[in-house]
Amino acid sequence: MTRHENLFGFVALAALWGASYPAIRAARAGVEPLLMAALRFDAIGLVVLAYAVARGQRIWPSAGDARTVLVGGVGIIAIHNGLLFAGQARVSGAVGAVVLATVPIWSVGFAAAFLDTAQPTPSRVAGVCLGLVGTAVLAVPGPTAVDAPDPVGVALLLASAVAFALAAVGLRRESPQLGVAARQGWMMLVGGPLLHVGSVLAGEAQTVAVTSRVVVAFGYLVLAAGVVGYLLYFALLDRLGPVEINLVGYVAPVFATLVGWLWLDEVVSGGTVAGFVVICVGFALVKRRALQGALRAASR
Repeated sequence: MTRHENLFGFVALAALWGASYPAIRAARAGVEPLLMAALRFDAIGLVVLAYAVARGQRIWPSAGDARTVLVGGVGIIAIHNGLLFAGQARVSGAVGAVVLATVPIWSVGFAAAFLDTAQPTPSRVAGVCLGLVGTAVLAVPGPTAVDAPDPVGVALLLASAVAFALAAVGLRRESPQLGVAARQGWMMLVGGPLLHVGSVLAGEAQTVAVTSRVVVAFGYLVLAAGVVGYLLYFALLDRLGPVEINLVGYVAPVFATLVGWLWLDEVVSGGTVAGFVVICVGFALVKRRALQGALRAASR
């Protein structure tokens, strides 16, 4: 891919994933959040595995692959997405995208604790603290605020971001042999049934009210944000590296805000903007050296 194609792919991924936040809220009108997440990953897992078969890839996991599938299926698909869908049902798409933008910050903290790959320098510690401050700005209303997001929703989303970061660091310990599509497909087929169990235990109604809005939102979450988004993400990860691809989380809130405004009439509060700015500063501190290296490389 050329640089322009990489840029187009990056923006497309940010748009696909950013729009998924208001899509979750739209689908919430017809199905409970955990059941929606479970059905989504049932469908994505089958489609992605079928894609791997069509490409002639090996799909049966080895023992090492099985560990990877369990870590990703339980940590990322079940826990992360269960908390994400539950939290996103309570706040706007813009707020959800902003809180999930803290994932790279927590990833550095967990890598320092468990992998010894990111030492806790003062700038990194300050960045992690700013990530918490930015999230608090979103959740805690000021003395004159009337439009602060639901703090329970923000807390669930923060726990979702932390769960994703912890599982992602755990995946770095593994050396899978399966291709990306097969690996992701099995993760989703492990996480999907766990989400079904969580839905039942949470007492959710096991019904779906089929409306045009729910069908469009769910179709988008499965095919566009799910199948296309995940495959595009891993293709760009190989080409751009983890630093540049992590920046998707800082562009996604723009698309989440636009789609939420146009489709659901969501309004962005000043606290959401302020929280996003604080989180961006935290990310810059955590990834300061990597960002400097990426900028130098881009200027050559």
